[in-house]
This record gives sequence, structure tokens and C-alpha cells, in this order.
Amino acid sequence: MFQSQIPNFIRKEFPKDEESYNAKVLIRAGFIDKLMAGVYSYLPFGLRVLNKINSIVRDEINAIGAQEVLMPALNPKENWQQTGRWSTFEALFKIVSRDKKEFALGPTHEEVVVPLAQKAIFSYKDLPFGLYQIQTKFRDEPRAKSGILRGREFMMKDLYSFHSDGEDLEKYYSKAIIAYQKIYKRVELDALLVEASGGTFSKYSHEFQVLSENGEDSIVYCKKCHFAQNSEINSSKDGDSCPKCGTPLVLGKGIEVGNIFKLNTKYSDPFKLKFKDKDGEEKLVIMGCYGIGTSRLMGAVAESSHDDRGLIWPSSIAPFEIHLIALVSNDKKENKKIFERANKVYSQLLKMGIEVLFDDRQDKSAGEKFAESDLIGIPARLIISQKTGSKIEFKKRNEAEAKIVDFSFIKKYCSGIKNEVI
Repeated sequence: MFQSQIPNFIRKEFPKDEESYNAKVLIRAGFIDKLMAGVYSYLPFGLRVLNKINSIVRDEINAIGAQEVLMPALNPKENWQQTGRWSTFEALFKIVSRDKKEFALGPTHEEVVVPLAQKAIFSYKDLPFGLYQIQTKFRDEPRAKSGILRGREFMMKDLYSFHSDGEDLEKYYSKAIIAYQKIYKRVELDALLVEASGGTFSKYSHEFQVLSENGEDSIVYCKKCHFAQNSEINSSKDGDSCPKCGTPLVLGKGIEVGNIFKLNTKYSDPFKLKFKDKDGEEKLVIMGCYGIGTSRLMGAVAESSHDDRGLIWPSSIAPFEIHLIALVSNDKKENKKIFERANKVYSQLLKMGIEVLFDDRQDKSAGEKFAESDLIGIPARLIISQKTGSKIEFKKRNEAEAKIVDFSFIKKYCSGIKNEVI
């Protein structure tokens, strides 16, 4: 993609009306734009990242046998009354139509997926199965101050599983944990599996937390045995003994990047979602729920992977794999040669299937191009200039030193990108 053909949303300064780092850097680097508190537009770079995250999530959730659907964001009031959450879900956006009917904008979809599943479940032979979607959600957050980590409108993958008994739910729950861990590994986040209150569903639910000074949640964890609990259910202090292995516990802040619940019959009961077992006896369907905010995941990566110059994207979700930069020369003949070489390299990379952002702009200085490149955070940068001659300057975003190489080196590097086992 030619950088000269993309609207330049990059800013010279951080926005002054944002508190969280993820919002500051993503806005400044031209990935998102703030429409109002908790509501953001995803710009060309940002949408590429979000789509890659969604693709990774889709890969791993498909791998455990779940089926993708897309449910309406506009929900009837009656469904939410059925579960009692019309009056108890404080963050529920409610709207009234011209004919005075009331609706909710879906913050989650138990009230929709259960009646949907009811049309496919009759016997134990119809179970188990999982339905998921990747969809925009709406929550009336009282103070949306954490950028895309906690928005009023956000992208989420929500998966719902349906089972004949608790043992089958437990098996699926374990598979979901493994799938989530694979997702975090692929986006290069070190996520702790943290026990949290199960509320009315079960003794515990589980959260996936990424340690961060800017995290909203407090967690207590053990570095040795991986025991971890949300501080809301564990009042241990820093240095207290781990209940599992005795090692001193550590208190930390975390960004929640996923949560899973054993719903049991919490939502199948109000909708009378039942099946007939082998003996013909009617029983309530057992359920599980598994959520990942994919836009939140993007914000968590921004919080976790950056330096003082800007973002450092993991290669799996970077907007482009290579940032190719041609530096302008004052000598017209030399300038022509530089851009001819750069265009040739660009074409060769595209033929290899590499995603390239080509900074072909001739009205930007070398300093401006380098600063913007660091801010955007693409994993590798190639520079073609009068100084490099027939060679190419190669530098990884997460490394300090650059080196002069020939195209065979670049070809080998790109081959590694394509052959990387995730």
C-alpha cells in the first residue's frame, strides 16, 4: 500500500482529552479516532489490526468446533424481562421506537442465543454444541475513561455452549481455556488465568488478565505455581503465603482480556430450554459462556508493547509486515534512481505475499518519516536512500541497531515470516 494514497491521520502530539495510554498512542498513530467518550472509529491501520485479531480468535474458536452466527444487536425488551435483567443490568442501553416499543442494545447475548438454541435442541442427541459471534456490543459505562479497554461501543467475541450435563460442560470449558491461551500466545500477550467470583452461576468464573500498571483490576498471584485470584474474592496482602505452594504472593494490576463462566441453568431456566434424555425425561440444558473483547485485546497489546517512540506490534497482528521507506534526495537523477529501486523492492515483496506499507511520499523529510514509522510500530523497516546505494537498510522495530543488507537477506527474512509456526 502506498502511504501517499492513505489519508494521514497521524498527529504530532498526543490528544489532551485522553487518560489512558492505549487511546493516546492509537489516536496519535492514526489507528483510531474518538467520536465521543467510549466510542471510537477504527481507521485504516486500526481496522487492519482489529481484523487480524478477529481472524486469530475465529481460528481458535472454530478449532474447538463452535459454529459462527451473527445475532441482532437490537433486542426486544421482553427477552430481557424474561431473565429479569431489564431492571438489573445497570449498563443496559435502552431505546424507544416511534411506536413506543422498548428495546435494548445488546451488551451480551444470552437473551437472544437461548431462544435461538431452543429451535435446535430437542433431544440429548442434539447436544453438545457451541454458537459464537464477533459483533459490536453496547454498554452504558458510567465513566468511559480507559480508551478501547472499556468503551460504550466495542467489538466482542461471545461464545455460548450447550450441554446435557455438568461433566460435558467441564470438558468444553477446559477446551475453551486452551483455545484462549492459544489466542493470547498468538498476539504475544502473557495472560494469567485468574479465578473470579462466579456470582449466581457457580463458585468461580475465570478471567484472563495481562499484568499492567495501567490495569483496572487488582489481582493476587503466585509466580511459582500460577495460582491467581481477583482481589475481590481474595484479600491476601503482598508477601502472604500462596494457599497452593506457600510461595510469597504478589499483588498486581491487570487488564482483563477475556472471561469465561459456567452458566449452568441460569438462562436456560427462564426460557425453559430443555431436552429429553435417553430415558425420555425432560431436563434443563446446561450452559457455558466465553467472552473476549477483541477491540479491548487491541488496546491491551498497545498498553503492553511499546516504547517511548511509539507502538511495537507483534507480527501476527501488525497492520503491515514491512514498512518500506524511500528517502528523498536533492539530486533529481539520484532521486529517480532511489524511487525506481524502492518500487522494484515493493513489487518483489508483494509477489512474495508480504504486506507492505510503502512510504513513497516526497514531501516528507527523513526525520518525519522515521518518527512516524516508529510511532506506527510495524515489525520491520526497510530504507532505500542515496546512502544505501544498491543495498537496503534493515531494522526491526524492537531492536536498536540497523544493518545494511542485500535483497537476499530480505527474501530470507520474509520467508521466515511466512513459515513461522504460530
